[in-house]
Amino acid sequence: MHAAAQATARGLMTYGMDAFRRTIVVVLTASLVMPAGCQWRRGAEFHGPPEACYNQMATQIEYPAESPCTQSNADPSITSPPPVTLSADTKPEYWDVSLQEVIQLALANSEVLRDLGGAVVRAPDTTRTTVDASIADTDPQFGTEAALSAFDAQFSTSTFWEKNDRLLNNQFFGGGTRDLQQDDAVFQAAITKKSATGSQFTIRHNVDYDSNNAPGNQFPSVWDVNVEVEARQPILQGAGLEFNRIAGPNTTPGQYTGVLVARINTDVALTDFEIGVRDLASNVENAYWDLYYGYRDLDAKVKARDAALDTWRKIYALFESGRHGGEAEKEAEAREQYFRFQEDVQTALNGELLDATRTNNGSPGGTFRPTGGVLVAERKLRLLMGIAPSDGRLLRPIDEPAMAKVDFDWAQAAQDAVTRRAELRREKWQIRRRELEVIASKNYLLPRLDAVGRYRWRGLGDELITEQNNFTTDALGNRILAPNSSAYGVLDSGDFQEWQLGFEFSMPIGFRQAHSAVRNAELTLARERALLRDQQREVIHELSDAVGEMDRSYTLFQTSYNRLVAARQQLGAVQAAYEADKAPLDLLLDAQRRLSEAESNYYRGLATYAVDAKNVHYVKGTLLEYDGVCLSEGPWCGEAYKDAAAKDALRGKPRALNYASSRAPVVGWGPYPLVRDDGAACEPGQIPADGQGTPIQQPEITPPPVPPTPPSATSDYSSGAAKNGVTPASWVPTATSGGADPASQVEPARYVRKLPPLGDGGTR
Repeated sequence: MHAAAQATARGLMTYGMDAFRRTIVVVLTASLVMPAGCQWRRGAEFHGPPEACYNQMATQIEYPAESPCTQSNADPSITSPPPVTLSADTKPEYWDVSLQEVIQLALANSEVLRDLGGAVVRAPDTTRTTVDASIADTDPQFGTEAALSAFDAQFSTSTFWEKNDRLLNNQFFGGGTRDLQQDDAVFQAAITKKSATGSQFTIRHNVDYDSNNAPGNQFPSVWDVNVEVEARQPILQGAGLEFNRIAGPNTTPGQYTGVLVARINTDVALTDFEIGVRDLASNVENAYWDLYYGYRDLDAKVKARDAALDTWRKIYALFESGRHGGEAEKEAEAREQYFRFQEDVQTALNGELLDATRTNNGSPGGTFRPTGGVLVAERKLRLLMGIAPSDGRLLRPIDEPAMAKVDFDWAQAAQDAVTRRAELRREKWQIRRRELEVIASKNYLLPRLDAVGRYRWRGLGDELITEQNNFTTDALGNRILAPNSSAYGVLDSGDFQEWQLGFEFSMPIGFRQAHSAVRNAELTLARERALLRDQQREVIHELSDAVGEMDRSYTLFQTSYNRLVAARQQLGAVQAAYEADKAPLDLLLDAQRRLSEAESNYYRGLATYAVDAKNVHYVKGTLLEYDGVCLSEGPWCGEAYKDAAAKDALRGKPRALNYASSRAPVVGWGPYPLVRDDGAACEPGQIPADGQGTPIQQPEITPPPVPPTPPSATSDYSSGAAKNGVTPASWVPTATSGGADPASQVEPARYVRKLPPLGDGGTR
């Protein structure tokens, strides 16, 4: 019966504790969830379980609260005019730019070292900027200043007042006092400084006040003060300049935060910045030659289109008069040739949003991969230059690719690659860091032996500060403190001094953690050295590929020139034979296509050779020097100088120490609105629809009709001017059945270089 009662009591206690825990959980949940989610807005109420309130409030899409500074720093390209498109019917202005000017503008406008892969929007955390090195250097945990701060002098102080009133179970304490009443106060202040050798120096001041009712006291209250100086010097573990500059003071195995390691972190960040600048310069040059090829390719397509149009007109005239050579199949074949070239012109003018030439798209510096469109290539170049996507002008390259053969000394190029390549230099910094960590880790294999010295001056008195400092002597010659004595006066007399000197020794038996740290550091160093060897091997392979590609592109563009000359001669011969009625029409049309392809391939080969020559400098680490780019720390912005002047004016003046905001900051502006076309709010999960509640469908696009007849006059596509009063709008099919031919508004490349001689008897 007794056991059953005990079990029942235990069960009730368990049930009571569980109920109490559940009550506490419910109260805490309500106190945390309800104010934050359900009753955040004044007058708002929510009826239902807390999880339903959370699902409704926490999953809403809201606008972030932008500060005025963020809003004022918006990019000016937001207000740029619409881009130039195929439907444009006005002749654009041209901005003739050189490669040097493009690179200069790109570097001047690039706080963010952007590329053409969209990483700035897709992965902003991985994007390099101009402040990354400064961020690494000012890191409050691993930066250089953070490492030096471990040696800063530290000031600490504390003051405590205490009132004690207690009963004691000791009739002999304090001369028989059983009710202890005491007023106690303790004040401490100290300055501690650590040196680069591992030493620690401390000067400390202690003040102790004691007032109690013990009848054995000489004075009812007394002040005990002392000033002490302490020095602690590690002799084995933790000693030495080298260790403390690598690992830092008071660290553990595996944690190395010294100033040397922090400096290497900054050097690595600077190398990453150099890599970002190099990639930006490479991408800008790639985009420049993409645009150059776009203009040249458009010129070739326009010439072929004009030749096809002239052929179609002649055959159509024979077709209308019913003469020989104007058969229906020949007229349709000539018309198809014209519209094929018209498609090529439109594609060469606009292009497609494909992956263009950029770094690491097959080769480190970028394999030449043009989109074949002037407008797309021009917008990509504008993106890299950091300017608006459109401003009423079209960028037009004025530099021509180098046509001379470039030869690199292989031994010198290989030496430059393994010495000046930024990725290899970054890995060498990592190796140096691991070597320092191995040195520091071996220090933990030593036992801890510290030499400690302390010297103290003491003072005692029933008053803290008075003018009296008297002693009396008893019968035995001992000094007795006189009434109304000053504690600081006794301290200042220097009659009471103490010192302490000794050693502290400690060591883990076995040094398991220290041995593990040493082994880990050695393995990490071996890994970094293996990575460097493999990186060097890969860089030499990349250099070999770059040199081979440069030689290939030079040979191919010479062959492309010979092909171009042959295609021109073939077209002239076939044209004469066709006019003499000795060659069929399909042979003439095929010769026109061959000439267009040969001319486009020739300029493609020129641009490829320029990119491949640049890639050799990219691989061997001399691209910035090749492009005339120098890296240096520039001047601060004007706001920084104003801020420095304002802080200098505050020297010696009081300033507020409260850096917190007086009010809670605003985080969001509320839910993101989803609005339908009819103006009604769209519920979550609902597709925006028209006023009838049905999803909006895209309108069908009807293709334009094919013109039945060719124009009766030719047009000048280099300037957009019409001949014989006939404008291109009378025959170019457009979706709106009007507007000028966009290709006729784009001028060809401004500077045309004469073709090089054949050489080698024309057999190259």
